[in-house]
Amino acid sequence: MSDPLAKIKKKLQQEIDSLEHELNVDLPKEIAIARAHGDLSENAEYKYAKERQGYVNAKIGQLKKRMGDLGMLNLTNIPKDRSGYGSRIVVIDVQKSLEIEYKLVSSEEADVEKGMISTTSPIGRALLNRKVGDEVQVLTPAGKKEFEIVRLFTIHEEA
Repeated sequence: MSDPLAKIKKKLQQEIDSLEHELNVDLPKEIAIARAHGDLSENAEYKYAKERQGYVNAKIGQLKKRMGDLGMLNLTNIPKDRSGYGSRIVVIDVQKSLEIEYKLVSSEEADVEKGMISTTSPIGRALLNRKVGDEVQVLTPAGKKEFEIVRLFTIHEEA
């Protein structure tokens, strides 16, 4: 059951490794080359490399924090009777009388085209901890939407 998290962690670790290589190998070379050009006060390459160094450092910190957060996520704590991470939810869009299927995923896995929405998105947050029969109203950038949950398959049923 931890397979979806393993993929996310692997992807995050690859990004961290790539950024650490840039921070520890590529950027020091760029800075050394820029320093060799002389006056640093008007050296665009030097300024860019230093700014990039700060950005990469911050991004690595963010990714490591996200890895730690994922490490603390316990899939066995996800409810079996309500929607949560990994749930497939079939809803009726009340205004359009249209049936839509969503899968609640992490922000790294989100792909709206495939119906995979993040648990942190407006619709994802509104659908969390819901049961079949619940009616949900959610304010999205496209306006107010109303859904009725007609079917629910939790991560425990997917396995």
